[in-house]
Amino acid sequence: MLQTTTQLDGAFEYLKKVGGEPTDAAAFEEAAGVGVVVTPEQISAAVADAIGSKKEQLLEDRYHFNTNLLLAPVTKALKWADGAAVRAELSSQVEALLGHKTEADLAPPEKKKKPKAEKPKPAPKVEEQAAAAAPEEGAAGTADDPYAFMPKPEDNNQVHTTVNFSDGSVMRIANSPAVLAQHMQRTGGKVVTRFPPEPNGYLHIGHAKAMFVDFGMAVQYGGVCYLRYDDTNPEAEKQEYIDHIAEIVSWMGLSPWKEYIDHIAEIVSWMGWSPWKVTYASQYFAQLHAYAVQLIKAGKAFVCHQSKAEIEESREQGLPSPWRERSIEENLRLFEDMRRGLYKEGEATLRMKMDHKNENPNMWDSVAYRIKYVQHPMAGDEWCIYPSYDFTHCLCDAIEDITHSLCTLEFESRRASYYWLLDVLDTYKPVVWEYSRLNITNTVLSKRKLNRLVTEDHVHGWDDPRLLTLAGLRRRGVAPASINAFCREIGITRNANVIPYHKLEHHVRLHLDVNSPRTLAVLRPLKVVLTNVPEQHSSTVQGATLPGRLESQAYDLPFSRVVYIEASDFRLQDSKDYYGLAPGKSAMLRYAYPITVIGYSTAADGSISEVAAEADLSFVAGGGKKPPKGVLNWVAQPAPGQDPEHAEVRLYDVLFKSEAPDALGDSWLEDLNPDSLQVVQGAMVNPHLAATAKAFDRFQFERLGYFSVDPDSKPGQLVFNRTVTLKDSFKK
Repeated sequence: MLQTTTQLDGAFEYLKKVGGEPTDAAAFEEAAGVGVVVTPEQISAAVADAIGSKKEQLLEDRYHFNTNLLLAPVTKALKWADGAAVRAELSSQVEALLGHKTEADLAPPEKKKKPKAEKPKPAPKVEEQAAAAAPEEGAAGTADDPYAFMPKPEDNNQVHTTVNFSDGSVMRIANSPAVLAQHMQRTGGKVVTRFPPEPNGYLHIGHAKAMFVDFGMAVQYGGVCYLRYDDTNPEAEKQEYIDHIAEIVSWMGLSPWKEYIDHIAEIVSWMGWSPWKVTYASQYFAQLHAYAVQLIKAGKAFVCHQSKAEIEESREQGLPSPWRERSIEENLRLFEDMRRGLYKEGEATLRMKMDHKNENPNMWDSVAYRIKYVQHPMAGDEWCIYPSYDFTHCLCDAIEDITHSLCTLEFESRRASYYWLLDVLDTYKPVVWEYSRLNITNTVLSKRKLNRLVTEDHVHGWDDPRLLTLAGLRRRGVAPASINAFCREIGITRNANVIPYHKLEHHVRLHLDVNSPRTLAVLRPLKVVLTNVPEQHSSTVQGATLPGRLESQAYDLPFSRVVYIEASDFRLQDSKDYYGLAPGKSAMLRYAYPITVIGYSTAADGSISEVAAEADLSFVAGGGKKPPKGVLNWVAQPAPGQDPEHAEVRLYDVLFKSEAPDALGDSWLEDLNPDSLQVVQGAMVNPHLAATAKAFDRFQFERLGYFSVDPDSKPGQLVFNRTVTLKDSFKK
C-alpha cells in the first residue's frame, strides 16, 4: 500500500521504466517502498543530524540560511520518509534552535563584499593602545562563544584606558610587564571573573544576565569565578539577603557548558553555578585600611569635615574642600582618630585627592571612608569606619586577580576613578568592560521600585510570581535553563535596548514543552452525566505523560458516570470553527471515549449547570471508527459520588499595562495591571497528581498551559501557578 507522495513518485518512475503495468510485483514494491515505514523518531533523528552538520552556518545566517540544503541528507538517509513530515520536523527544529524570527531575519540579506587587501599598518602609538585593548561599542561574540571579543589574560599589558585631568595631563593606565608576569604566575594564565552582588535586596533577572556573563565566561574558557558579596554598607545589608543570593546563584546553574550550547532543549539535569570561592568585601577590611593609609602617605587622601550637603555644594561649584591641603602627618592622625571612634557619624570622612575640577564627577575627590556605628553582618563591631564602593570595588578586583571586571553601562563613568586608585597604589589592573543592562517590557527592575512594590503590598512578597525577581520566576515554575537561554539570545553588547516580554516566555515555553509531564485538569468545571454509564461504574483509562515519545509513561485516569469538562467547552449555539460540545454534537474525551450531548440543565441565573451525554464505550483508538475532531480535557469522579480532588489555580499576566512603566515618572504605580493575577477556586485534578505533586514540580495541563506547584500547597489543598500559556499570544 502506497502511503506517501514519495512512494507514489517511486511507483511512477518504475512504471516509466517498464512501460506499463508491473510484471514483477517484488521489483515494483521495492521501487515504490511498499511496506517501508519511517517513524517520526527516525525523521527527528535524521533532521537533527542534518542541522548539526550545518549548525555553525545556520546560527550565523539564521533564517537567511537555505534550509533546502538540509533536506538532501535527510531524504538520502530516509528515502521513503514523507516529505511533508520531514519539512515540518525541519521547520520545528530550526525554530527551536533559532527562536522566533526577528526584524533582522525578515529583512533582505545584505550582499557580502569581498574584502579589499589592506596595506600593513604601522604599529599603534601608546595613546592608541587604549582603544585597541578594549572591545568597541556594540562588540559581540559568536554563537559558540559570546565572549570571543574580550581580550585574553596574556594581553592584559596594553593600555586599558586613559584618565584625563583638568590641567591637561593624562594618566595612561596599563600593567607593567613585571606586574602582569606576577599576576600570570598567580593565576596560571586563567580567566578570573567575579559576580559581585550587593546583599541589600533580592536578585532579579538582570542579575541572571550578570551571572551568565561572569560565570559563563569563566566556564567557557576553563577559568574561575568568585561569588563576592559587596558588603560595604552595613545599614542596608541583612543575612537574609546574603543567604538568598547564595541560594539563587546555585539555582541558576547549568549542565556542562558545551552541552548547553548544542542541546539546551535536551538538558534534563543541571547543577548550580559553582563559584570558585565565596568571598566578602568585608574580609578584606584590614587590607583595605592598609591601602587607605598608603594612599594618605602618598599625599593622595585627606580627612575632610564637610557634611554630605556641603560636599555636594562645593562639588557643584568646582571648589576644593577647605581641608584638602592638610599635611600627611595630620591626615594619618585624624584617620586613626576616625578608626578609634573619636568622631560622630558625619563629622569626618576620608576623601581621595583626585581632581575636583575634572569633567568627570567621579573624579571630584570621592569619599573613601565614612563613619558608621552599625553592627556589620560579617565583621560585627570590629570597625566603625567602612570603605565606600568606589574605594572597595576596584581594590577587591586587584586583590583577587580578576582578569575581566565586567559590569553594566551605568558604571562606565567610574572607569576613571577605578583605574586612578589602582594606578596610584601601583596594583595589578584588570580589564574593565561594561555591557548594556537588561530591560524588559511591562515590568520594573530597579531595586527601589521593586522594594516599593513589596513593602506597599502591591505584590505578595519578593517571590511573587509576577515579579521578575529570580525567586519570583522560580516560584512561577520557570527553569534556570530557560533564563540562561534567554540571556544567550539577547547577547552581551553595549547597545542599550528593551527586550519584549514574550521573548522570555518563548524560552520558558521551549524548555517546559520538552521537560514537563502532561496531565489532565479542569479549571472551571462543568458537570457532565453520561447517562448510558451505570451509576456504580468505576474503571480507568490510560493517560500518557509525554504522548508520542519513547520516554513517556502511562498513568491511570479514573472513568465513571460523572465527568467534568471546562465550562467553555459547551455552548448552545454550534458553529463550523467550534470543536467543543453543543446540543446533539460529539467530542472526544482525551484518552477515553467520544461523548454526544443529549440534553442540559440550567441554573436560576440561566447559566448551564449540567450536561447530559452518552459515551460510545465501544470506541477503541485505531480500531477503525473515526473519532470526533474536538478533543476535551476532563476529570471524572474517582468513585461514584466522590468529588475529584480540588485545587486553587493562580493565573498570571504582566504586572504593568504599558511596555515602559519606567517612562511614566512618578505615576508608574498607576499603570499596574489589575488583571495581573486571577485566582481560580474549585479547579479539579486527577488523583495521581494530587498524590505525588510537590512544591515547584512542573506540569503541562493539556489544552490549558504549563503550571507549577506553589509552596503554599498543603496535603489535600494543592495550589498551582500558571507559568506560561501553551502558545505565544504576542501580536506584532
